[in-house]
Amino acid sequence: MPQIARVGLVAKHRVDAAAGVLTDLAAWLEARKVEVVFESETAQLARSPRKATVSKEELPRECDLIVLLGGDGTLIGMARRIARAAVDVPIAGVNFGSLGFLTEITLDELYPSLEDVLAGTAPIEERMMLHARTIRHGVVFADELVLNDVVITKAALSRIIELSVCVDDDTVMRVRADGLIIATPTGSTAYNLAAGGPIVHPNVDAVLLTPIAPHMLTNRPLVLNGTSEIAVEPDMNGNEEVFVTFDGQSGHALQSGDRVAVNRAARPLRLVRSAGRSYFDVLRQKLKWGER
Repeated sequence: MPQIARVGLVAKHRVDAAAGVLTDLAAWLEARKVEVVFESETAQLARSPRKATVSKEELPRECDLIVLLGGDGTLIGMARRIARAAVDVPIAGVNFGSLGFLTEITLDELYPSLEDVLAGTAPIEERMMLHARTIRHGVVFADELVLNDVVITKAALSRIIELSVCVDDDTVMRVRADGLIIATPTGSTAYNLAAGGPIVHPNVDAVLLTPIAPHMLTNRPLVLNGTSEIAVEPDMNGNEEVFVTFDGQSGHALQSGDRVAVNRAARPLRLVRSAGRSYFDVLRQKLKWGER
């Protein structure tokens, strides 16, 4: 791992408990000759107006490492910005949320983990991301990068929707359901898990297709090769309202004739892991995995 000269600090908006941690963390880094760059709103939270500040969108290009204090939603948002910036800056997530599958580093582990990062010995895991495009009238209407999932779903009061699914130009299935989740292994413990899909280890090169409350018992989750090119077209013959969402953070309504195309993104997310905790430790801690 390249030497860390600049560290970006970002915290979940309005998490006052992070203010003191940010101040101490900035001082700790500067004592080790590491320049600190604050995300603009985070600088206000830490009351550090004299520090270098940049926007969330600019932060990935301005540092060698991002330390994030927040929950998984905050980390997912930053992961998408890193992907859009087309850089490989790693991110260390410190859990200030509730569940914390991705922000797994605890406050007690913060400084030992950063010591390992600065020494070049920290475990850094690559997490697949997906590139999703909505094609409308033959042109790209929306272009997104996601860490967890692309979800195509009906509106709250709509009937069951029908979706045609192709993989690598081969017709795979016609889904009659409340929707369909296209998930990465990282996203397997998110909406996919709630919808009855499998948990997939993040090192597995795979993409998951999980119908949401399918009408047909034969519509079961599928695990595909990570290189798969997936295309989903909604069959909208009536007044159905169909939406596509990206990591639950953005989305739009679909129109008749739209096609959602999904494939592996060009770059994975580089995630700093806790040296003393395995993926299965996280499952046991967060999901009470294997407990009776």
